[in-house]
Amino acid sequence: HEQLVASGGGSVQAGGSLRLSCTASKYNYNYNCVAWFRQGPGKEHEGVASINSVAFGDDDTYYADSVKDRFTISRDDAKNTVYLQMNSLKPEDTGMYVCAARWPSDCVPGTPQKGDFTGWGLGTQVIVST
Repeated sequence: HEQLVASGGGSVQAGGSLRLSCTASKYNYNYNCVAWFRQGPGKEHEGVASINSVAFGDDDTYYADSVKDRFTISRDDAKNTVYLQMNSLKPEDTGMYVCAARWPSDCVPGTPQKGDFTGWGLGTQVIVST
């Protein structure tokens, strides 16, 4: 499902920052809700953050407890892009980051859950070293 493409990953030291981008193809950007998930080595997919679309009424955001106050999700509908600004990175943030979309319903409040999303894109790798 290549309608969403994530980019911006890389290798950083603990305490550093990265900004990930999730870009949707023009004709598929009618998503009510877009979220970031990650999968660390030997771990299950974990919801990181989600954001509603201003076009559908609001831009509410939701975060996993593990990233609150460090990560910020935002979207630029004019660019068909959702961003994930990651600050104060920790080694446990290492993983493959993937974006996913949900429609026609808005984001479910709370930590994003894999089963609530039907459109999945390609991921970008994030490595945080000590």
